[in-house]
Amino acid sequence: MFNSKVFLAEFVGTFALVFFGVNAGLFVKDDLIGLAAVYGLTMVAFVFAYGKISGAHLNPAVTFGFALNGSVKWLQAAFYWLAQFAGAILAVFFFKTLLESLGGDVSRAIAAGYLVDSQPILSMVVQAILAFVLVSVVLNAAAAEKGSVLAGMAVGAALAIVAVVGIPFTGDIVNPARTLATAIFAGPSLTNVYTYVIYLFGPLLGSTLAVIVLNFLSGTAEETDDDKETEAEEVAESAV
Repeated sequence: MFNSKVFLAEFVGTFALVFFGVNAGLFVKDDLIGLAAVYGLTMVAFVFAYGKISGAHLNPAVTFGFALNGSVKWLQAAFYWLAQFAGAILAVFFFKTLLESLGGDVSRAIAAGYLVDSQPILSMVVQAILAFVLVSVVLNAAAAEKGSVLAGMAVGAALAIVAVVGIPFTGDIVNPARTLATAIFAGPSLTNVYTYVIYLFGPLLGSTLAVIVLNFLSGTAEETDDDKETEAEEVAESAV
């Protein structure tokens, strides 16, 4: 079911994340820590601002994880994705318009990873690993307390870590919406099959693995709780 508040929250949040990120990519391109901090702090702000409205996914791979986990219905996920892709595309278009009005080139803000051309399959593996880390943190943070300061800090820290590793090797922050938006106006090429293998299949694979591991660990925790309850009952019975 369409929820206009969720749609707007995801649209605005993704727009901000991508717009601030590509801006930082141009002006602090040589400062990887600074660039990662921009992504991380933006994520912290919007988890706090919109976490209680939409969960502040701001990333199709994260929404995919929530849908796989059953926290979001697939029809709802489709509206999340529409908002995220629209927000990211508008962000890059607006940034491109600003740069061109000053005689600049948007491609200067789009980093190209070291592995993408020479090792596309390895790039996909990197994207999958980073998506696994990011989605694992987001799912656990959401389960703990949606929209809380601590949840925002955890997700922001995870995104900053992903940016530090992901941008040099693959030129991305494991966000298919950002990838598509930059590909439309600058790169990577939309006609190259590896664009989809690296930046779509990789994050979705990592998200799937994160859900599998989370479900396994949750099952282990439940079994542990059941064991404790059984032991407590046995102790009580023996005391009687």
